[in-house]
Amino acid sequence: QAQLEESGGGLVQAGGSLRLSCAASGRAFSSYTVGWFRQAPGKEREPVASIFWRGNRTYYTDSVKGRFTISRDNDKSTVVLQMTSLKAEDTADYYCAAGESPPEQWTRRGLSIRYWGQGNQVTVSD
Repeated sequence: QAQLEESGGGLVQAGGSLRLSCAASGRAFSSYTVGWFRQAPGKEREPVASIFWRGNRTYYTDSVKGRFTISRDNDKSTVVLQMTSLKAEDTADYYCAAGESPPEQWTRRGLSIRYWGQGNQVTVSD
């Protein structure tokens, strides 16, 4: 059984940057795709970014392309989401997730996620 522990997030002004980290403990997660979902108040949870276990394939939702960068270090069992040029619409609870599907399938309905983090709040003020 793996556990995902998130850190980072917080409050930042629009145009600023934040960094989210997701560290895995327990069962090795180096074979999983890992990424983040986010959920804003009154909205459905949506995938934000994910990275294949080899690190050579990624997914980004259109609204964050060019602003967010996901990376992973399997030796340290850590995945990082670097968020820049943040906008008010990025405000949400962000959840680290790990699953077996490749990144390009993370928008599919019925996607199976094996592990979830506890969630971190990101608030971007205008």
